[in-house]
Amino acid sequence: MDETDRTLEQLLAGLTAVRDGNLDTRLPEDAGGLPGKIAAVYNGMVAQLSLVTTEVTRVAEEVGGQGLLGGQARVPPVGGVWRQLTAGVNSMADNLTSQVRNISQVATAVARGDLTQKIRVDARGEILELKETINTMVERLSSFAEEVTRVAREVGTEGNLGGQATVHGVSGTWKDLTDNVNSMANNLTNQVRNIAQVTTAVAQGDLTRKIDVDARGEILELKTTINTMVDQLGSFAAEVTRVAREVGSEGRLGGQAEVADVSGTWKRLTENVNELAGNLTRQVRAIAEVTGAVARGDLTRTVAVDAPGEVGALRDNINAMVESLRATTRANEEKDWLKTNLARISSGIQGRRSPAEVAELVMREVPRLVKAQYGGFFLAEEGPDGTELAAIASYGLPDGAPPGVRRVRMGQSLVGQAAADGRMLLVEDLPPGYARISSGTGSADASVLIVLPIVVEGQVLGALELASVHAFAPLHRDFLEQFTELLGANVAAQIANARTDELLERSQQLTSELSARQQEIQARQRELQDSNAELKEKAALLADRNRDIERKNLQIEQARQELEERAQQLARASLYKSEFLANMSHELRTPLNSLLILAQLLAQNADGNLTEKQVDYATVIHSAGSDLLQLINDILDLSKVEAGRMDVHREPVSLQRVLDYAEATFRPVADERKLDFTVSAAPRAGAGLVTDEGRLRQVLRNLLGNALKFTEHGEVSLRVEQAAESEVPLPLRGTGPVLAFRVADTGIGIPADRMESVFGAFQQGDRGTARAYGGTGLGLSISREVARLLGGTITLQSSVGVGSTFTLYLPETADRAEQPARPPAGDAGGGPSSETAETAGAPGTALPAAADAPGTGTVLVVDDDSRNVYALTEILRTAGHEVLTADNGAAGIRLLAAHPEVDLVIMDLMMAGMDGYAATRAIRAMPGRRSLPVVVVTAKAMPDDQSEAMAAGASHYLTKPVDPDQLLATIRTWLGAART
Repeated sequence: MDETDRTLEQLLAGLTAVRDGNLDTRLPEDAGGLPGKIAAVYNGMVAQLSLVTTEVTRVAEEVGGQGLLGGQARVPPVGGVWRQLTAGVNSMADNLTSQVRNISQVATAVARGDLTQKIRVDARGEILELKETINTMVERLSSFAEEVTRVAREVGTEGNLGGQATVHGVSGTWKDLTDNVNSMANNLTNQVRNIAQVTTAVAQGDLTRKIDVDARGEILELKTTINTMVDQLGSFAAEVTRVAREVGSEGRLGGQAEVADVSGTWKRLTENVNELAGNLTRQVRAIAEVTGAVARGDLTRTVAVDAPGEVGALRDNINAMVESLRATTRANEEKDWLKTNLARISSGIQGRRSPAEVAELVMREVPRLVKAQYGGFFLAEEGPDGTELAAIASYGLPDGAPPGVRRVRMGQSLVGQAAADGRMLLVEDLPPGYARISSGTGSADASVLIVLPIVVEGQVLGALELASVHAFAPLHRDFLEQFTELLGANVAAQIANARTDELLERSQQLTSELSARQQEIQARQRELQDSNAELKEKAALLADRNRDIERKNLQIEQARQELEERAQQLARASLYKSEFLANMSHELRTPLNSLLILAQLLAQNADGNLTEKQVDYATVIHSAGSDLLQLINDILDLSKVEAGRMDVHREPVSLQRVLDYAEATFRPVADERKLDFTVSAAPRAGAGLVTDEGRLRQVLRNLLGNALKFTEHGEVSLRVEQAAESEVPLPLRGTGPVLAFRVADTGIGIPADRMESVFGAFQQGDRGTARAYGGTGLGLSISREVARLLGGTITLQSSVGVGSTFTLYLPETADRAEQPARPPAGDAGGGPSSETAETAGAPGTALPAAADAPGTGTVLVVDDDSRNVYALTEILRTAGHEVLTADNGAAGIRLLAAHPEVDLVIMDLMMAGMDGYAATRAIRAMPGRRSLPVVVVTAKAMPDDQSEAMAAGASHYLTKPVDPDQLLATIRTWLGAART
């Protein structure tokens, strides 16, 4: 083979290797000539191709394998196809780099959440399809993101549930994703709305709703938690409601809320509610115990429970109220004890006829009352050396006392000195052995001695001496001072009675002796007729006897004068009694006035700020005060009857008006006691009745009141008819027509042996009856005396267990009616009558003619009792009046002068300094005040007091306690009359 063939074969092998992609084959270049040139060209071509291949492979590896975009094939300057190939590869790499980088930028922006970028690079073929696909994907993803964002914002931020994502033209994953988002929104909407409905129901107090929507995961846990919370809250609310209803509505204290399986705030809230209920229970029960004790009369209890705030203030107020009631009750009890024992011992003394009996009674009663262990009663007697004090009675006299009557001269020893000074003598801290108090067990020294003289009008009548191992209480000392004053009047009366009895006895003896002497003289005269000589002989003796008779007559005249003097002393004693009753009336009526007025205002509860129980308390207080007022009036009426001072004003009377009064007054009482009550009159009965209507009403009121009080079942009736001639009592026969007022009942009846005693003062059947039905036992006594003054009488028919009939027989005319005896002018009589308190228009106090009264004005109240001022001020201000107050007459005059707008004056009479009489006269002397209405409101209810007040210039006269409605009506009438 020649060189050319080898060169061709080598070239063929190299070309074959190039064809097969092996660029490592090289041709030897050492051959000369054409083969060498062919080898050089071949080798250069292969080297160039290898370089191009290496660069293209590198670029392809970087771009396609390593993802390193931007690479370029770096080939030494070539031309032709190699240049085109290099340029084509580099152009492809540039296009691919720009396209991929643009796609990468868009993909990165999408990955970062920026859906605003798109692929903008030019592309063709599949790259164009990829570009369009990616741009479409970005558009749909942007639309999907906007919808999901909108739904998330509406649901999660704005709280607008129910939103749905709407993405058009999606499918596959995007559609599934959109459906999942919408499903999530639906589920979340349903769950949140269900939770919101339940929580809203809880907030509105409806604990019956539960979360019933399907839920999983944490929402399920939230659902379970909320449902458990609602169950616990419902249980808590039910328990709290039960405790609140039991404590607040039903009043069942002590309830506790029991809520199971709670903790945290619910447990603390339950414990707080239970602590609240427990505190309220303890506080209310403590207050209830104290108020219940007060209602039962036990004033020793106080509210001791701890309580802050308003409950603490209520506790303090209740304790203060109890303390005030305790002090008031203690003071009232002391006054009641004082007055009761004074009245009891005084009543016992009145039945004694001698000072010795009085002394024995005093020594039996007084030391025991004042807790003294020794007592002595000394009576003043005239002795040879002047007035002496003789111990006529004693109490606890120690062993070893000298026998006989102990006598002490005036000024001798402490007893004589106290009597001489006329003042009480009190010795405390007695030295040992001064006075011994002994008993069967032993003895002790007295530590306190008190001596009280018995003085009447400056005359010493005796003395009381008392000793005790303990100091005398202030109440006991007040009792002793008042008792000695009362005892003085009674001892004076006893001494006067004893002297009167002695004088009567002496008078009777003198009369008997005179009668015997007169008989003897007559016998002597007959003897003198037979023998003048014997008459002459005995003339001297007769003259002596005549002188003796004259002496006896003189003694009789002296005895008569002494009797008149004793009668005057008895009249003075009666005057003292009347003055005592008048003062008692004033002292009791003055506080009763404010008590009744304020109790009535509280009972009316005009402001509605009192409980029913408090209104009941006020009603009970007003009722008790009214009963006390009735008792005062009964005592004063009885005293007035005994003194003959009860006035009777006869005038024609309408019987129908009297019956209407009885019907209106007692029908409510009968209905309350469930008794049948009838009031009737026979035809034409009482057509010409002339009597005192007020006194007639007083008798009927007492008889009907007793009938209703002593009747538990059945009926009470009042029947008025003409009395048959055969039934008219003997004292009334022959006096003309007689009316019979029959009050019949089916009550307890009266035993036959007590039918007469029930008409006595302070008599009311047996003690059991008095305790069961109450009352003073004065009504029937007063009624019988009033009936006698009216010219009639009262009879009684009764059977125990069947009933009673009281019949008032009353003449239709006043011919036979007794006129009450009047004491001398200036006598205080028997005190005010109960009629005075009931009658506003007494003589001299008639109201002016009715006018269109303006209703309100400025009223000046002049009274020194702050309680009455307060009560009257409350009444007047409630009625719309302006009120000025003064505590004495002088202050009232100054206030009236400074306030010309005063339209009316309410004046009390008994005041310190310038009294009501002087103040009224001073008002009438003021310029322009002569016609100013002055209404007297006072506890001085004596007829002379009324006439004196009217004479001083008073316009109207009312007695305490005054009725608020009557007072306001009087004020309106006088204001209207003054302004017309």
